[in-house]
Amino acid sequence: MKTDRLEGVAATLDIPVAILAGGLATRLRPITEKIPKSLVPVAGKPFLAHQLELLQSRGIRRAVLCIGYLGEMIQREFGNGSTYGIRLDYSFDGPKPLGTGGAIKRALPLLGDEFFVLYGDSYLPVEYRPIAEFFRHSGKLGCMTVYRNEGHYDTSNVVFRDGEIAVYDKKNRPPEMRHIDYGLSLFKAAVFNSYSADQPFDLAGVMGRLVRERQLAGYEVRERFYEIGSPAGLAELESLLKSKSP
Repeated sequence: MKTDRLEGVAATLDIPVAILAGGLATRLRPITEKIPKSLVPVAGKPFLAHQLELLQSRGIRRAVLCIGYLGEMIQREFGNGSTYGIRLDYSFDGPKPLGTGGAIKRALPLLGDEFFVLYGDSYLPVEYRPIAEFFRHSGKLGCMTVYRNEGHYDTSNVVFRDGEIAVYDKKNRPPEMRHIDYGLSLFKAAVFNSYSADQPFDLAGVMGRLVRERQLAGYEVRERFYEIGSPAGLAELESLLKSKSP
C-alpha cells in the first residue's frame, strides 16, 4: 500500500499515539533506579527523543504519554513536545499502578475515538499510515501489528493464520506460534467501555478478549522491531542508532 508523501515528509496523520511509559523498568536497573526508562540515554539522547523523532517522521503530530514511575521527570524534560514537532499530553497513573490497560482507560479523554498504542520501550521503523488505513477498512475494534519472528528476537506469542490473529497468548505458547506482537496496536475507544476506571488491568487481556470475539485485526509488518526493555536490546539499539548518525 502506497504511503502519501508531502515534499519527502510523511503526510500528517490525524490519529494520536498513546505511549505506555509507566513501568518500573526493573530489567534495566541500576540505570533506572533514578530515571524512568524513557529517559535512558541511547546514542546521546533520551530514548523518548528517538521515539518522538521517528513518530514525527511518520506523520504523527499528537502523543499522550501514559506515565507513572518518575513520570514528572519525563514531563519536565519534554514539556509540550514542541521541540519535536509533536503535541505532547500527559496522563498519570495516580497513587497506584494501573497496568497497561488501566493506563489507557485513564488517558481516553485525551485520546479521542481511535488511537495507536505504542510500548514505551519500542523503537519501530514502520510506516503508520498503511496500518491506519487497514484498520479503518477492517471494521474491527482493534488491530495488532505482528512480525514473523520465528522465536528469534523474542519468544513468539501469536498464531497468525490466513490474515487473521487466531491465537494471542503470552503464557501458553504452542509450536505453531511463529509471529510476535510487534509493539504497535490500534483501538477504538469503545473497546475500553466495559472496564472500570482506576482499576488495574493489562492490555494483553483486552487483546485476548478481542481475539475471542473476532474483533482484533492483524497487520503483518516486514521491518523488525527494536527495544530497550533489556540490556541486550538497549545495546543493540545503541549500535544501530550510532551507525545512522552523521
